[in-house]
Amino acid sequence: MTRRIILAFAGACVLALGSAVGSWTTPSGFGLQAAPASKCGAVPGAAELAAFLAAAPTWTGVGVGPVGGIFNGARMWGAVVNRDGELCAYATNQADPSQVWPGSQAIAKAKAYTANAFSLDTFALSTARLYTFTQPGHSLWSLGQSNLFDTRFLAAPGAQGSINQITGGLIFFGGGVPLYSGGKIVGGLGVSGDTSCADHEVAKRVRDQAGLNPAGGATTDDITYTVPDGFNRINSPRLQTLRAAFFKYSVPVANAFYPAFKAAKLDPIEALRYE
Repeated sequence: MTRRIILAFAGACVLALGSAVGSWTTPSGFGLQAAPASKCGAVPGAAELAAFLAAAPTWTGVGVGPVGGIFNGARMWGAVVNRDGELCAYATNQADPSQVWPGSQAIAKAKAYTANAFSLDTFALSTARLYTFTQPGHSLWSLGQSNLFDTRFLAAPGAQGSINQITGGLIFFGGGVPLYSGGKIVGGLGVSGDTSCADHEVAKRVRDQAGLNPAGGATTDDITYTVPDGFNRINSPRLQTLRAAFFKYSVPVANAFYPAFKAAKLDPIEALRYE
């Protein structure tokens, strides 16, 4: 009898906790996770996030033309954290969340954490702009070892996961942007599910839809690429630039070393004869 009472009490506690968290699925099939408004009222909730992600590929408020990438922004995970870095909401823009890369759930959460972690009221730093800083030989090399991702806060598509916990994790390519309200940073948004450039474009459009751009505008922390004058500290290299640099320097080097290499195989007298 006592055992039955204990089990019944435990079941009631679990039911109450589930009701407080508020996990649900929309009619369209989006797998969502709610969060208490007391900690996450300044950032989009799960239902809003799902709607913003779905509208992003055709959003014209910022950015012109298609998102690009592999799927044109149609298969995305999105995640939002508050200013304390606590996970507030996450969702996908597919009716079947399993049709978005499962690995992108962790990446989206880590991007949201990263964008919030290294931005300030007067300094918006997207994850795209951290790319060059964190490469070998640059000032933030090995930064990724400082806030490791906690895999306990992952969930299978449509399943319940942890909220109001700090997931951690740092990502240094496009898709994470800080969120602002009234000139103050209120959290971070992470998007993943395509190429890093497409992820950044969708994140930028989601933030714009939510009206949470930084004071400098929607593109103040936009992704930038190398220019004809060369690299700077926040540029991401274009493949064309790298290819041009390869041919620019490899041909002269080859022309200089090949004769020396050929002469090294000759008898010294013969080598002098061809000098």
